[in-house]
Amino acid sequence: MRRTALKLLLPLVTVPIGWPSHLVLGLTDPPGDAATLERTAPLDMRYQYLSSGVNTGRGWSTWNPNGSFVTLYVNESIAAHVIPVFTYYQLLQSTPSAGTDELHRDLSNLRNRATMRAYWADWSLLLRRVAAAAGSHLVIVHVEPDAGGYLEQANATALARAFAHKLIALRDQLAPHVVLAWHLSVWGTKEDPTYSKPSLAHMDVLAAKSARFYESLHAHFDLVFNDIADRDSGFYRVIYGNPNTAWGPADFRRHDVYIAGFTRRTHVPVVIWQIPLGNTMLNDTWGHFRDTRVQWWLGPGSGPHLRATRNAGVIGLLFGGGAGGTTSAKTDGGLFFRLARTYLAHPLALN
Repeated sequence: MRRTALKLLLPLVTVPIGWPSHLVLGLTDPPGDAATLERTAPLDMRYQYLSSGVNTGRGWSTWNPNGSFVTLYVNESIAAHVIPVFTYYQLLQSTPSAGTDELHRDLSNLRNRATMRAYWADWSLLLRRVAAAAGSHLVIVHVEPDAGGYLEQANATALARAFAHKLIALRDQLAPHVVLAWHLSVWGTKEDPTYSKPSLAHMDVLAAKSARFYESLHAHFDLVFNDIADRDSGFYRVIYGNPNTAWGPADFRRHDVYIAGFTRRTHVPVVIWQIPLGNTMLNDTWGHFRDTRVQWWLGPGSGPHLRATRNAGVIGLLFGGGAGGTTSAKTDGGLFFRLARTYLAHPLALN
């Protein structure tokens, strides 16, 4: 079975069967682009959101007839020798989504029987489509970014547990080879270290809180995904007037300590997802915003940074902006693809 480990990493975490033997690199990538992507850089993975709600008439299952959007994306990914990743983001955008903030809107839908009947039908369609298209090929489905953090903040452990168990039960029934990822949000602890700048000892305290919530689910996910920012730091500074999201060496060190604290307690590997694509050579205009993450992990002198992140229990880095106007691999001056090709020529082994 897919959920049996092939190997141990360092030996913090259990790596899913079929995972490449190195720390993987991936990118957000639209349908129809797989072959072009692989000609540009031989990335390991590409990811695509599945969104717009389960009962709105606009959800992913309507983008092509009867959910065949997923079939097409899987088929073209496999043909290009790249692993497809889906981020399933349907809860918030479904109706009625009642409440004044995302936390209460998510909770309202999770507690609405009609909404959740539609949700589980939509989830089942996804799994059937992936199973039929992929066979034994590796496909990753990442479930509901942010929802886990909001459930943790609300102390809604029973609701989160029931949700997690249903996700896994349907996966096991309909698509047992799918690798399933829960979402880990440090701000679910009600503290965001990007702003609070805590000590390393306190980062381990936050990791313990996150691990306790995850373990309270009594559910086995194959991975957790973790995001560090949804927009370039330059985007936040210029568009929102927020200069406080840029990361320096101390922030990356805090993040490694947090991830290591989580994996040490749970033994679940981590993929860092939706990493901003900005770089320090851009001019902070629309589509060309600055950030430091690409250069930290892939730029000159990044070897020790990558090893520290891998040693914390991270097995993949997936890059992409989380909003229109953020830097993309097509607007960054070509830096991401140049650095990706260099990295993938000699990737970092997992053990």
